[in-house]
Amino acid sequence: MPAPDYPADVRERLEADAREIIGRYPDSRSALLPLLHLVQSEEGHVTRTGQRFCAEMLDLTTAEVNAVATFYTMYRRKPSGDYQVGVCTNTLCAVMGGDAIHDSLKEHLGVADGETTGDGKVTLEHIECNAACDFAPVVMVNWEFFDNQTPESARQLVDDLRAGREVSPTRGAPLCTFKETARILAGFPDERREAVHASGPAGPASLEGLRLARGETGPPRVVAPRGETEEPGEGA
Repeated sequence: MPAPDYPADVRERLEADAREIIGRYPDSRSALLPLLHLVQSEEGHVTRTGQRFCAEMLDLTTAEVNAVATFYTMYRRKPSGDYQVGVCTNTLCAVMGGDAIHDSLKEHLGVADGETTGDGKVTLEHIECNAACDFAPVVMVNWEFFDNQTPESARQLVDDLRAGREVSPTRGAPLCTFKETARILAGFPDERREAVHASGPAGPASLEGLRLARGETGPPRVVAPRGETEEPGEGA
């Protein structure tokens, strides 16, 4: 059974956007990734209709489009929430509490990994390293950073998202919905740029690593658990 088409007005709008995207590339096939983001911004996931649209715009087969859409995890294959809440469970974040946060949110939201709450607001998933180890454990919402999280703060975060309360990332741009994020990833202007605040400096762990890489040495020290005071080592 062939995939249904978009309504005429939606199709007209998407075709205009698609032609703009395709015009950026010397080979139209190269536009497939941003086109998949474009159709994802329409329905919140890459549907059969979206794949058919991409194939028609790029003169590809739907099998070729499907092969790409199913390879990358950034393309959703089923309806997902307005807010993709990703908990980093890679090594450092896991050690610092990422696994505990992920387990806490699964119980709190009543969903398994990769599932969406019944109100369609939050999709929970575990994610790999986000290059923010200084601020572990890290939670990302639509790829915006929420640093130094705890099970308690993460539960409050998802409660605020579901209640429609304003939520501000630790750094970077103001939060937007998953569909809005997908359109930005398709290559269209990010209207939030004027509101982006400074990302802040690297955290202590990275600065310590940089110091050691330069051959600088200092007295040994004992790193205390979070929230406690660090004590100097014997050589201090």
